[in-house]
Amino acid sequence: MNHLSPYRAYRPAGFTPEERDKVEILFGGLHWRAERLMQAVFENLGYRARALPTATREDLLAGRELADVGQCCPTSFTTGNLTNFLKSETARLGAEETARRYIYVTAGSCGSCRFGQYHQSYELALRNIGMDAFRMFLIAQDRMDQGALEGGGLKVDMPLTLGMLWAILCGDVVQSLEYQVRPYEVVPGETNRVSREAVEQLAQTFAERPKREGKWGLLAWHLSTGHFVKALREVHRRFGAIEVDRLRVKPMVKITGEFYLQTVEGEPNHNIHRWLESEGAEVYPAAIAVWLEYWLRFYAQEFEERLGVEKGVRAKIAMIRGIERAFSWSYGRLRSALGDIPHELPDQYELRRLAAPYFHHRLSGGEGDMLVGKALWAHQHRKAHMICELSPYACMPNTMSIGAMAGVIGKHPDLLYAPLEIKGDAEVHALSRCQMILTEAKKRAQREYEDALARTGLTTERARELLDRHPEMKRADWRLPHHGVAGTAANMVLHLAKAHAA
Repeated sequence: MNHLSPYRAYRPAGFTPEERDKVEILFGGLHWRAERLMQAVFENLGYRARALPTATREDLLAGRELADVGQCCPTSFTTGNLTNFLKSETARLGAEETARRYIYVTAGSCGSCRFGQYHQSYELALRNIGMDAFRMFLIAQDRMDQGALEGGGLKVDMPLTLGMLWAILCGDVVQSLEYQVRPYEVVPGETNRVSREAVEQLAQTFAERPKREGKWGLLAWHLSTGHFVKALREVHRRFGAIEVDRLRVKPMVKITGEFYLQTVEGEPNHNIHRWLESEGAEVYPAAIAVWLEYWLRFYAQEFEERLGVEKGVRAKIAMIRGIERAFSWSYGRLRSALGDIPHELPDQYELRRLAAPYFHHRLSGGEGDMLVGKALWAHQHRKAHMICELSPYACMPNTMSIGAMAGVIGKHPDLLYAPLEIKGDAEVHALSRCQMILTEAKKRAQREYEDALARTGLTTERARELLDRHPEMKRADWRLPHHGVAGTAANMVLHLAKAHAA
């Protein structure tokens, strides 16, 4: 007869301050730029840290084998990613030394998304590979000053969380710049090289972040300092050496979807970003900052519904709105350091308004009403020719979003929408579905370009002659204004005509 024992919640052994110089903090799940800058933040505070490698198909299979098979693919990928790394280190060092040498830090959550239960899948997988002694710590994603975790070796305080926040913002603006340059680079591979160099330079900037005392003084320093702005201006200068040809006609594809799948770049989403570029598209990536700003809006919404019932609610709403403005201003300041080329953040309250007829703003699972709002925002403001939404297999919040989008398409039949259910092992099916919609997006981009030529009376040859008169427009650090069309080539034609007329 099998021995049955009662369930006990996972509680890791402590990580002490004395272990900081011997133990490496593992983390991951974002795009590589943000992860590299976050690593530098850890190092700036005296920790050793390493981002796990991007998850692979082998990690997916391991996650399904070691935890429950009914979980969504982001859970399988991240579970397998951690356990495969630990298994490789165990083969090299032994289980006891691996458990002593590494800890894992990840965010916790709650609500309808299974993200709140990821850690239980990790725990089950760790038991199944004989790594019960491995230490894993959860960080609440809605608290900036949580104090020391078990053992006191890791402090989740303002120096750490503010550093991570600015690392994400800087990673976002560099990613946005990179994705607007690479499809038009004259010398293939140059954008990737410059981007790698730029992120390493930024990492050094974060590693050299000055120490500041006091929570409010530290916050004021981050809001007012030129430390990161100066570094981003150097990044802008580096990108200026890249020659681009913005008269190449390419459809603009806006990425939305579940947080992990829209953020990561690699096998977990079938390398969708690079695949779209290889198919001739320009990708509008999903900024992590948009999701962070959504959380601020969600907190404000909770208080809005207590007006007239609870005392002090107006003051709390005003405080959150002040934080929202400071957040948006900080992102805009970093964006300006890159010549205002990175995409702006959409207004969260406009997203709520656009989504309201189709998706209630109090449904908070996953990305909430943002997926519907972002699709309509990009469509109505001519920011993209096509929306590509990446949804994990059997993800309830995204299933609700896709259902709501049926109503959106009914009212806006000209919105090109490609919902891809990512199972992790059905790449041909997902990319084939995307390619069908992309074919129509290419036709729209071409028609838009030809309409721009007709409106201006230019030909492609004449547009290139005008472009040759303005060599600054061939540099990646030059900002192309938005002239009310989605495609870069069409905007370029309209701008050249306007500049010539002036």
